[in-house]
Amino acid sequence: MQLYLTDQQVNFDKHLQKFIAFPVMPYSRQRLREQVTAIGLGTRSIKDVNTDILFRYRIFPEYIMSCRTQWDMEGRSMQTGDTILQQVYIPPIKGISLKLIFGVRIHSIIREATRTGFSYETLHGHAERGISTFTFEQTDKEQLIFKIHTFSEPGNQLTKLVAPVFALPYQAYCTREALKNVQRQLYIAI
Repeated sequence: MQLYLTDQQVNFDKHLQKFIAFPVMPYSRQRLREQVTAIGLGTRSIKDVNTDILFRYRIFPEYIMSCRTQWDMEGRSMQTGDTILQQVYIPPIKGISLKLIFGVRIHSIIREATRTGFSYETLHGHAERGISTFTFEQTDKEQLIFKIHTFSEPGNQLTKLVAPVFALPYQAYCTREALKNVQRQLYIAI
């Protein structure tokens, strides 16, 4: 984790190059807190969904996080093993906030008939340790949902100390905002 008082977007490529070399933080899913959150997207078919929202990593609102992806930097589509640089704003206000820089790595890409998305794992130094999966899913009732499924725990001593009063509530807030952000983008695209 790197902490800045100023926006680092002009330095994203430099920071991303460093994170590409970082290892994934070791974890065991059995020891991590599991959380599943989802939001309904109506009766549309998964075939009709603009998956660019996921595969261009446009999940979190810009007031929570800005990012730079390895695949965008290299001018191609997402691949397993790619790195994402995340600049998180605390509080969630882009201008007047602390800027925390983290990295995550694409673990898997999911392309199934009723489910599409990807998962990523946190890199060394991230505030969290674990894996997150982001998917559009067609339910058996012909409903479409966007789902975030995480296995995580605080990634360092500082986040362990503040987890009950700050980190966990902030993570829940960011997850709710991500769900609404994806839903909003899909409805705008109609």
